[in-house]
Amino acid sequence: MRIERKNDQLRNIKITRNFLTNPQGSVLIECGNTRVICTAFVEEKVPGFLRGQNKGWVSAEYSMLPGANASRKQRDISKLKLDGRSAEIQRLIGRSLRSIVDLEKLGERTIWLDCDVINADGGTRTASITGCVVALRDALDKLMAEGLISEDPMPKYAAAVSVGVVDGEVLTDLCYEEDSHAEADVNVVMDEDGNFIELQATGEARPIKKEEMNAIIDNAQKAIFELIEIQKNAVNKDKEKKTIIFATGNAHKAEELRRILPEYEILTLKDVNFDGDIEENGETFEENSLIKARAIHKIYKKTVVADDSGICVDYLGGLPGIHSARYCGEHGKDHENNELLLKNMQDCPDDERTAKFVSAAAVVFEDGSQAVMRGEVKGKVGYEYRGENGFGYDPLFIVDLTGKTYAEMTDEEKNHLSHRKLAFERLKPVIDMYYR
Repeated sequence: MRIERKNDQLRNIKITRNFLTNPQGSVLIECGNTRVICTAFVEEKVPGFLRGQNKGWVSAEYSMLPGANASRKQRDISKLKLDGRSAEIQRLIGRSLRSIVDLEKLGERTIWLDCDVINADGGTRTASITGCVVALRDALDKLMAEGLISEDPMPKYAAAVSVGVVDGEVLTDLCYEEDSHAEADVNVVMDEDGNFIELQATGEARPIKKEEMNAIIDNAQKAIFELIEIQKNAVNKDKEKKTIIFATGNAHKAEELRRILPEYEILTLKDVNFDGDIEENGETFEENSLIKARAIHKIYKKTVVADDSGICVDYLGGLPGIHSARYCGEHGKDHENNELLLKNMQDCPDDERTAKFVSAAAVVFEDGSQAVMRGEVKGKVGYEYRGENGFGYDPLFIVDLTGKTYAEMTDEEKNHLSHRKLAFERLKPVIDMYYR
């Protein structure tokens, strides 16, 4: 049985990025009625055979949900062993993705690619490979934006497609009905330069003729180049859509946010030529962050994020709190603020120097809808300046989890522990949902 399309034509292809909230990369790929969720998770360790070699690893797992087929597929866990077909497919996916990744540039970390087929109508393994390339691209972009890797380990895209012989004709991207009647079936994986990564050819009903194989390769290359163009368009289109104004003139905050939300283009108030003042007259961090976001949104009608943050010291009854930036009376005088804090705590005993850094992150979207999230990090106020990095109260605030001040941490360390990161991480799923 044939579906209506040209012999060298792909089924309808759709790639939806950021499909899930938690993975560093996640994609829903739809090839006709075949739908696969592909995710990329970064794990900061490697298999035992790679330890100490300063090389990374890329591995894959593949499974089909019980409802993906017309008849229920039993879960592998119920059989206490991996289905042979699933094992073969996940090895194929892993090999294919490793072939386009420089494992030394990845560093000692593993990227897990998980492929879950939610609806199967032929070509699930090739769809998984094509979708995983996009999920992996997103994960690598985040690692580079966070400064965890310095060079791109994946300079080229790749994709996969099935081509078969049905009723004596070479046909591209077979659905289940076509595949079940195919005389020959070939799965092809290629990179964007046209190099072969994997070629799986099977004569189902008869041997494959040489001229048929040549036509299969030609059809596969044409289809894969089209798929790679779709991959790139999906990545670039979403990146172009997600431009956000950050209502701050603080360059340090802007860089911190770019590391937290690397998939967005973050513009500061300077970038949009705003040099006015916004009166922050709220009584809480949440109120002040929304005041700033609303004010900039009113002018530019774009999606705007803002944050209001500060240090709350228990010994001082929660002060400086929302007045942290102007604790000394003038906005942004970091040294003067720190000196006043030390002066006001000079008689405070060590066990009462507890404090927390608080950040409230707000977003006002293009349509006026809004949300706000809060992040807190506990610690204590030191007796003297420690560290050369950071800004504000960073040299005095000692984080409980590390015993270091924010100013003693690298950008990477602070990005993992900062109150601003926590607030914006809680806000990120809301932003992703808006743009989905």
